[in-house]
Amino acid sequence: MQIHGFAKLTLLDYPGKIAATVFTGGCNFRCPFCHNAILVLNPNAQPLIDENEVLKELESRKTKLEGVCITGGEPTLCRDLPEFITKIRELGLLVKLDSNGTNPDMLEELIDRKLVDHVAMDIKSSPEGYGRAVGLRDMSMDNIFRSVDLLMQSGIEYEFRTTVADGIHTADDFRKIAVWIKGAKAYFLQQYKDSGDLIAPQGLSSPSRETLESYRSILLPFVPNTSIRGAD
Repeated sequence: MQIHGFAKLTLLDYPGKIAATVFTGGCNFRCPFCHNAILVLNPNAQPLIDENEVLKELESRKTKLEGVCITGGEPTLCRDLPEFITKIRELGLLVKLDSNGTNPDMLEELIDRKLVDHVAMDIKSSPEGYGRAVGLRDMSMDNIFRSVDLLMQSGIEYEFRTTVADGIHTADDFRKIAVWIKGAKAYFLQQYKDSGDLIAPQGLSSPSRETLESYRSILLPFVPNTSIRGAD
């Protein structure tokens, strides 16, 4: 596993659980609002953390922790992700995966093998606005659509989430997202904020609480469990 970050304790990354967080490097998107730019653009600039050291630390803390969140970057780019998660599961810990949904084959394997307990998948924008939101001029939505359908039919705990940025998203995007993910278990609107480590912040700004509430009102008839997360 290409591990480039390890937080021994978090109360935020795995909602409702005391957890540790593992950060993988590299991503196949270039979202301008990404707040982990160095992990996406230049992961090798960060120290490589030995997988065995992470597992050793998790074992020493397994009576204090409830789970592990694996995030990135994009973790499903790591071919040995299932094997790494298997070792975490053997410690008796729950696993939450953060993903952009571009690797439904990996996602399906993890679900079928009961290796993940919770998946948080990013919905970057409406299908029509995806390319702009992820920084790619041309992209197919096939894998994204498949991952959304897979999670909605999986029976495991999952959530969809969108980092909302003025300059990227409009009300029309959320009208289209509402129809697309109708009936989803949970959907979170996250307020874009400048972390200081962004890919392309020019032209972006943080939406107001009122703007986020207006988007939420569009979504509620389709996804009743829509919430706003991390807004001022």
